[in-house]
Amino acid sequence: MPVHIPAPTRITAAGHPPKRIEEFVGRVNNAESRLSVAVMTSPGGWVEPAQCPEFDEYTVVLEGCLRVEHDGGALDVKAGEAVLARAGERIRYSSPHEGGARYVAVCLPAFSPETVRRED
Repeated sequence: MPVHIPAPTRITAAGHPPKRIEEFVGRVNNAESRLSVAVMTSPGGWVEPAQCPEFDEYTVVLEGCLRVEHDGGALDVKAGEAVLARAGERIRYSSPHEGGARYVAVCLPAFSPETVRRED
């Protein structure tokens, strides 16, 4: 039988200025550890610390532009585009342009503060 998920859970985000995270599927909202699905809304100028996560992260940008810095350079991922950051890659997300970004992040296995491995 299908399981209805009536609403996401808001999660505190890393970085500044604050972004909004709404987890629909994952460890917080429905105790799912196999994957997480969240909608992110980041304001223009938002940047978070670099990380080297233990999970693959698929990101689909719905609005705006998300910058993904990596050891080989940087990608600007625009609305209608997607990016895959593989487990073990050092990356840093930001939304440097006016208007920020709105995107969906899918993590396999599910995101957790312990496995994101953010730098100080």
